[in-house]
Amino acid sequence: MFKRFARLRVAALLAGLVLTSACTASNSNPSAVSYTEGKEYVTLPGPAQRYSADGKVEVVEVFSYGCIHCAHFAPKAEELRKQLPPGVKFKLLPAAFSDAWLPYARAYYAAEKLGVVEKTHLDLFAKKFDQHYPISTLDELADYYATQGVDRAKFLAIATSPEVTQQIKKDLELVQKWGVDGTPTIVVDGKYRSNEIKTLDQLGAMAQWLAQRELSGK
Repeated sequence: MFKRFARLRVAALLAGLVLTSACTASNSNPSAVSYTEGKEYVTLPGPAQRYSADGKVEVVEVFSYGCIHCAHFAPKAEELRKQLPPGVKFKLLPAAFSDAWLPYARAYYAAEKLGVVEKTHLDLFAKKFDQHYPISTLDELADYYATQGVDRAKFLAIATSPEVTQQIKKDLELVQKWGVDGTPTIVVDGKYRSNEIKTLDQLGAMAQWLAQRELSGK
């Protein structure tokens, strides 16, 4: 239904992305239902390719602030994050699927570094898609974060830093390995990826189901 909105253009981005460069858990009992491998989710080939190495089961949402479907999923993802059991960590991975989405990925990592993601994540989606603020370029994103009390110059310095550029490059390589070609996509523990999902509610419920199954397996 909503899986392939933003087509992946990773090769071109990886070629141009250098270090000097400045798309729910409302089911209260997800274990009561099951999902089919090869339909709602797929098992990724090879050893697990995790986003982090913190040892916890991870639920990663591949998203973008440029994706309206991610905006619709964001409140459900927040419910999912709060309902995940101990031992499971929810993470966000900003996908730079195109040149137009690259500023959003930079902005996310700058906001994370500055400690304002929790404050701004849902609000940025609302400003862009509900209130239609012009939030597309990195300068416009810097203006938005400045309204949230962030130092504009510091935001831009972090967003265009070599460290953020390298992280985005690593992310692009990882989403290629995961076979992600649209947003929002959920990847659990680097092993399972959402596939033929019909609704955003189903996406969140399946993510919780997979996480609980992975946790019990550990």
